[in-house]
Amino acid sequence: MKNSNVFFWSLVVALGGFLFGFDTAVISGAEKAIQQVWSLSPVEHGFTISIALIGTVFGAIFGGIPSDKLGRRQTLIWIAVLYFVSALGAALTHSWLAFVVFRFLGGLGVGASSVTAPLYISEVSPRESRGRMVSMFQFNIVLGILVAYLSNYLLTGVGEQDWRWMLGVQVVPAALFFGLLFRVPESPRWLIGRGRVEEGRRILHLINPASADEDVANILTTNASDEAMVGGRSLFAKQYRTPVMLAVLFAVFNQVSGINAIIYFAPRIFEMTGLGKGSALLSSAGLGLVNFAFTLLARQFIDRVGRRQLMLIGSFGLIVTLGLVSWAFYSENFGALGGMLVPVLLFVYIAFFAFSQGAVIWVFISEIFPNTVRAKGQALGSSTHWVMAAIIAFTFPYLAEKLGGGHTFAFFCAMMVLQLLYVWRLMPETKGTSLEQLEQTLVIH
Repeated sequence: MKNSNVFFWSLVVALGGFLFGFDTAVISGAEKAIQQVWSLSPVEHGFTISIALIGTVFGAIFGGIPSDKLGRRQTLIWIAVLYFVSALGAALTHSWLAFVVFRFLGGLGVGASSVTAPLYISEVSPRESRGRMVSMFQFNIVLGILVAYLSNYLLTGVGEQDWRWMLGVQVVPAALFFGLLFRVPESPRWLIGRGRVEEGRRILHLINPASADEDVANILTTNASDEAMVGGRSLFAKQYRTPVMLAVLFAVFNQVSGINAIIYFAPRIFEMTGLGKGSALLSSAGLGLVNFAFTLLARQFIDRVGRRQLMLIGSFGLIVTLGLVSWAFYSENFGALGGMLVPVLLFVYIAFFAFSQGAVIWVFISEIFPNTVRAKGQALGSSTHWVMAAIIAFTFPYLAEKLGGGHTFAFFCAMMVLQLLYVWRLMPETKGTSLEQLEQTLVIH
């Protein structure tokens, strides 16, 4: 098997994840200056910062359509264009309305890349290394976030309008992404599904010559079986209810763990425990480093121990850490470990999340749907993830203020107990199994 081909293609496509992370985090360094430049009211400012998240939701909901119609590769090329135009436009414009439009376009790119990039990598990766390849997407998201924070730090003070440089520097990785995509072939499973069997066969030969003909036969057989069933291309046909249920629940649990609330509002949480502003910001940076390190570690285990095992380990860890954080708020016991009890617990929480949910979500959702509806299924899982992310991000400050940290983290803990039950009773193991074999297990024939 020529792993170098798959690795290169996966690495290029995973750059979409890097741009995803960079675009999401880069606004943090520019948001104060943006408010001053256009004299924005609090409502206008909030809308300006959140418009990219709104774009992400729309990009995720509709990202499966071009992936099916145009192909995975062509969709990724248009995503690269969105990232480039968004970065350049937001950096150069002197109109607030245009700035909002450009940031919305960047959000569309983020949402669409969360659908198409894992989908493509899953469809070109051999079964024995698929988890490691697809999790490269999540690794690049975390790397993009870290690089965005570093870039903002380095570009601070480069001029009176340093925020323009912070946003504009994204054109470099976007241009690189665009150029490299022309060295990546189309997904063989998409080609075969569109009747371009010999083109798909040639690409499968590049992946694994020994099994290429067998893979083509299996893909043709499963596609024909799906087409023959009532509603074969409708995601919500009864035969697909198991993968639909698995994807939606997985995406919901990803967000009701509180992960985005903790990442977005870490300084606020730490200040609630009595830490000074400087220590709170330093602790927030520590969360990013822990997230990066344990995402990298998870890539080494996801194909060895399996997705389900990582989720079982992670669920237990999240329940314990969130329970202890809730107890700390209830008892107001913030003095332990020199006042660092809650930050240390949240560092451990991030480690367990990155090692389980963070690494597994894009892999698992990209594996469980049949070829004929995989893009639609990926879009469903991704859009569920982003809608829940928006709900949690918008409600967390209110809940934390009205209910207090104890109740809020107890809720997240309770949700992780439900996640543990989901993993134990419902979640199948997908490691080392071809996409076509998984279809035979999960689709009702």
